[in-house]
Amino acid sequence: QVRLVESGGGLVQAGGSLRLSCEGSGITFSGYAVGWFRQVPEKEREFVATSSSRGTFRHYADSVKGRFTISRDNAKNTVYLQMNSLNPEDTAIYYCAAYYCSVNECYSAGASSYRYWGQGTRVTVSS
Repeated sequence: QVRLVESGGGLVQAGGSLRLSCEGSGITFSGYAVGWFRQVPEKEREFVATSSSRGTFRHYADSVKGRFTISRDNAKNTVYLQMNSLNPEDTAIYYCAAYYCSVNECYSAGASSYRYWGQGTRVTVSS
């Protein structure tokens, strides 16, 4: 059974930092693209960042570029999202997601590409 479990969310003041983790089980992360998405009530899930299966390629939403960094440790089956310079607009539930790459390293900003999803971790940024 595949499971993705996010952790690291919480309450932080504007300008602060958090590091989210996504640990996978039941799959071998080295074969999977992993992405982070976020969602606020009554809005669609929004792409944040993605990493190709071996971490060679990384892609970010414009809204987080330069502030967030996605990284991965495939030996630990874990992907991280380092979030710096947080602002209240970053408040959301953050989800990690994964899909299998059948070709050499792939990545996607589209939520529909991802097969497996975690339950989410809440991030709240106070002003």
